[in-house]
Amino acid sequence: MDRIDIRILEQLQRDSSLPINDLAEKVALSPSACHRRVKLLEKSGAISRYVARLGGGAIGMALDIFVEIRLTTQTAHAFATFEAAVQDIDEIMECHLMSGEADYRLRVAARDVADYDDIHRNRLAHLPLVAAMHSAFAIRAIKRWSGYPVRRLLEGRG
Repeated sequence: MDRIDIRILEQLQRDSSLPINDLAEKVALSPSACHRRVKLLEKSGAISRYVARLGGGAIGMALDIFVEIRLTTQTAHAFATFEAAVQDIDEIMECHLMSGEADYRLRVAARDVADYDDIHRNRLAHLPLVAAMHSAFAIRAIKRWSGYPVRRLLEGRG
């Protein structure tokens, strides 16, 4: 991956709907050369997919809840069973296997506290092999994820 690839990735993280001609202009390439590079970045897995990032508040999903989960046991079977069950709950936006006290940290979307109560009672409480669950409500997002810091890939390259 070179400087041009990194610039392409930066631009696409900002706006993946850029037409190839506009992207090419921003990274100082011809449209055909830019298109080839984008296709190679897709093939390599550097670009895994294109999505629209929705505004939670604008669509009525105003509440983010972070839920720490500790399982009853830490076997491969327990992890696989829990991870498969998480896939079926749309309100779970992210699930991460963690080090430390909690086995998993979930990020859950809800309309409001009453909606989260319903999600908690009728979805999360039915997850298999859960020993403990602790919820923390996000009061306000200070910085949202906006992409990987791909510019750091240039450090040490001269």
